[in-house]
Amino acid sequence: MALDRIRLGWFRNHRATALEGTGKFNLLVGENGAGKTNILEAISLFAPGRGLRRAALPDMAGQAGDGAFAVSADLLRDGAGVRLGTGTAPDKPGRRIVRVNGADASALSLSEWLGLFWLTPAMDRLFMDSPGGRRRFIDRLALALDPAHAAHAARTEAAIRERNRLLSAPQEPDARWLDAIEVQIAEAGGALAFGRARLIEALNAKLETLPPSPFARPALTYQAGGPIDASGLAQALRDQRRRDRAAQRTLTGPHRDDLGVTMAAKNQAAAECSTGEQKAMLIAITLAHAEMGGTDRPRLLLLDEVAAHLDPIRRGALFERLEAGAAQVWMTGTELAPFEALNGKAACWWVAEGSVSKE
Repeated sequence: MALDRIRLGWFRNHRATALEGTGKFNLLVGENGAGKTNILEAISLFAPGRGLRRAALPDMAGQAGDGAFAVSADLLRDGAGVRLGTGTAPDKPGRRIVRVNGADASALSLSEWLGLFWLTPAMDRLFMDSPGGRRRFIDRLALALDPAHAAHAARTEAAIRERNRLLSAPQEPDARWLDAIEVQIAEAGGALAFGRARLIEALNAKLETLPPSPFARPALTYQAGGPIDASGLAQALRDQRRRDRAAQRTLTGPHRDDLGVTMAAKNQAAAECSTGEQKAMLIAITLAHAEMGGTDRPRLLLLDEVAAHLDPIRRGALFERLEAGAAQVWMTGTELAPFEALNGKAACWWVAEGSVSKE
């Protein structure tokens, strides 16, 4: 078990919501707009980043409150309980507060306690999305397996932002300062790129062991935006200063990475496949990731409105694969019928107008 005794205070339409007695499978059932996805979003904040909606912090606070919100949960790990908490304060609604067992902590430190991944309807067109969307997708997958990945991403982003500031300044930037910044980009960016490449290699190895149905099997390709080793990246940045100065931004590095996806059975790019095939490949990647080992942290998988869009055969296969995996699973739906195969196996809550009651 991963999370239990989850509390939401003034989070979106949940004024005071509590969920206790969680299990391997956890179902949130209710009408559209009841607040099911809001609960998943609150749980997603127990990871670095902006959560599954990528919303601004002030937008998460309930409208009738004082502008702040709080989310907490007990994490069972190694037989001991850890209390995780996050939220905002009324006087600083844009600043995120994180606490572990009551002590202040950083958002990045949350990745040391558990691994989180989610699949939402907004991700259905991932393969048609921008490269930035696919980078966020693979980074979330990598972070769920390696807690250091978040720090590598944060350091890389900060260093590239500083280099871009120097490149766009009116005066010629100091070469020595660029040297120092490029060393930071090379070290953190090389580690970031290596983590992405390692993840995709491991996912491909897992996907190759799985049957081609009922979920279409994808083949993944890491499309690097530059050298993935630190020394090669540092040299490339140094060699391309004149070009980058003209563009006023850094044009080489892991911030230019992309994920290539092909439907293996057809050898067809995912972007050219049907909507149903794209959805099936996305689920295949998610399931393969959920079945991967290599971490001693509890893992959570948040699935928003996934089962309702699958036929009975694919739903059954989805539940069987999830049950065999290591992750605690949270799912939403508008009715119980699609989850009939989980009778007796799942904890279930009815969600209505920002409140919950256990089934």
